[in-house]
Amino acid sequence: MKTRSSNNSSGSTKISAKWIPLICAFCFALGLVFSNRIWVPYESNGQQLISQRRREQEEFQAVSEDSRAAKKGKDVMDEVLKTHDAIQSLDKSIAMLQMQLAASRSSHEMTSLGASAAATSVTGLSHEGAPRPKVFMVIGINTAFSSRKRRDSVRETWMPQEFYVKVDDDVHVNLGTLAATLARHRSKPRVYIGCMKSGPVLSQKSVKYHEPEYWKFGEGGNKYFRHATGQIYAISKDIATYISINQPLLHKYANEDVSLGSWLIGLEVEHIDDRNMCCGTPPDCEWKAQAGNVCVASFDWSCSGICKSVEKIKFVHERCGEGEGAVWSALF
Repeated sequence: MKTRSSNNSSGSTKISAKWIPLICAFCFALGLVFSNRIWVPYESNGQQLISQRRREQEEFQAVSEDSRAAKKGKDVMDEVLKTHDAIQSLDKSIAMLQMQLAASRSSHEMTSLGASAAATSVTGLSHEGAPRPKVFMVIGINTAFSSRKRRDSVRETWMPQEFYVKVDDDVHVNLGTLAATLARHRSKPRVYIGCMKSGPVLSQKSVKYHEPEYWKFGEGGNKYFRHATGQIYAISKDIATYISINQPLLHKYANEDVSLGSWLIGLEVEHIDDRNMCCGTPPDCEWKAQAGNVCVASFDWSCSGICKSVEKIKFVHERCGEGEGAVWSALF
């Protein structure tokens, strides 16, 4: 009984042979559906990853090339700067050699054009070696305004000297004291001596010392760089030679003391501020003379020289003069 019942149960669950192909076809179709849904996105994601990796490599390569180009550009700029510095150093050396050559040439010309005259003017001795007689007169050379070449030819007979001094005609000067002052700086190669000041840059056209190129000195109300006041100043021979050689390239401002200061501010020059070169008129210079500190030069700041100098300069000389023998006793 048991065995029979078991056989009946098994026969009832048995699948008919005609359904098998249909079931297989259905499973195959179902497999295709799931395959498309799973593998297609995976393949597309893989392609996206590959494309993204390729773009990253291209970007990295572009950045690397830019970095190499920037580094190369920086190296080129460094070389340009080094070359520029070398050229500046060479220009400075050439300028110094030109100064030395001009000074040497001038000294040689002075020697060859008359040894006896040169020895007399420089050392104070005649060709026999005896002391040169003291002079007792002053000669004024009168020329017309149109005779500049004559004046220049006379000045050339004074060259070269160890110092060159510029003095306005309304300033009182003690020559012996001036010579002694310059003698203290003979051992220095390049000196610029005077009363150093830093006045305002005047942009108003109506004022006396108007500066047309005021904009070059910065904002309104600025001051000039420090330079010697124009009433009196001195420069050594090397500086004068430099100016003579480079005169075509040196810019001239409206005021000559500013021009000179601008030429020297960038050079290896010693600026010496000597307040004895800008004393006031009596009683200032008189008190200093009585105290044994005779002034090199005296003038009135308010007039940029001695006020009414024609009438007053003799009075200033009497009060502030160094004495008749000071020139000959000065320490050269």
